[in-house]
Amino acid sequence: MSKSPQTATEAAAEVPQGMKPEQIAKTLGTIADSFRQSLRSPILHTPAEQGLEYEDVSFPSEDGVPLEGWFIPAPGSDRIIIANHPRWFSRAGLPSHLEPWKSLGAATGNDFEVNFVPDYKILHDAGYHVLAYDLRNFGHSGAANGGVFTVGRFESRDVVGSLNYVRSRPDTKDMTIGLFSRCVGGNSTMFAMSRRPEAFEGVRCMVSPQPLSPGVALSRALERLGIPARHIDDLDELIRLHISFRLAELSPVPWAKNVNVPTFLYQVRDDLYTWPDDIQAMYDNIPVAEKKLFWIEGTTRRWDGYTYFQQNPTQMLDWFDRYMK
Repeated sequence: MSKSPQTATEAAAEVPQGMKPEQIAKTLGTIADSFRQSLRSPILHTPAEQGLEYEDVSFPSEDGVPLEGWFIPAPGSDRIIIANHPRWFSRAGLPSHLEPWKSLGAATGNDFEVNFVPDYKILHDAGYHVLAYDLRNFGHSGAANGGVFTVGRFESRDVVGSLNYVRSRPDTKDMTIGLFSRCVGGNSTMFAMSRRPEAFEGVRCMVSPQPLSPGVALSRALERLGIPARHIDDLDELIRLHISFRLAELSPVPWAKNVNVPTFLYQVRDDLYTWPDDIQAMYDNIPVAEKKLFWIEGTTRRWDGYTYFQQNPTQMLDWFDRYMK
């Protein structure tokens, strides 16, 4: 039976106490606008801080967008890890102890700095060359597609570009490749595997912390803000008007069906940005037999998932070592 149309009184009753309809509309508009133009973070750290030799590199994405990165050599090794990053971050991390980046996560306790350079030190010392790069519209990489953020669709071109670059360098073209694809970087990798599976021939494995579906993340955001759940449809339409994609078209859950390498996912179980079911569905859809899902317990802070590797790298290093021999 269909529901009767809401009266104005009934609709008003669904508005959170203290938040007027116009305030809800403004909040939804602000969230949608963030998909039209992403906030960049500066590069505040370099591998030199960890005593690492490195090379500043620039290479084209699949569609020609210039991408900026670091190549960190591990002399004597024939293995390389390609690392990308989450939304808002750069290859160096996120200065979320400073404004305006602090405001991105302050309400959920994610107002501390994330520095990714220690990750590269761990990988280097374990015997891997590292290519770490900024996705389009982030860090120092080029602006593209009018600045819109597509949670992995357009960004997947950067994943393919990074593989092309490694295979084009005389000193890396014959190396064994592994992927460290974080959050949106993981989404991007899964969509790249859906579009261009042949580009991943010879890639041995992937470690992917914290991929997520934006529809789930935004539903949880509305929940935290006290905005009725039905407004996710309004937000979906606003985002579509900005970037031409609906939230369902930005979910990595269906893309996971095209993952074609051994894959290790790990995730903060009680992360306030997502639900465990979303990650579990993604994992269940991965068709390869060689897969693993690890839950980080005892925290609700998403950023703890981004720093977990540098504090507890053993499982991830074992995964890389197993498939990159």
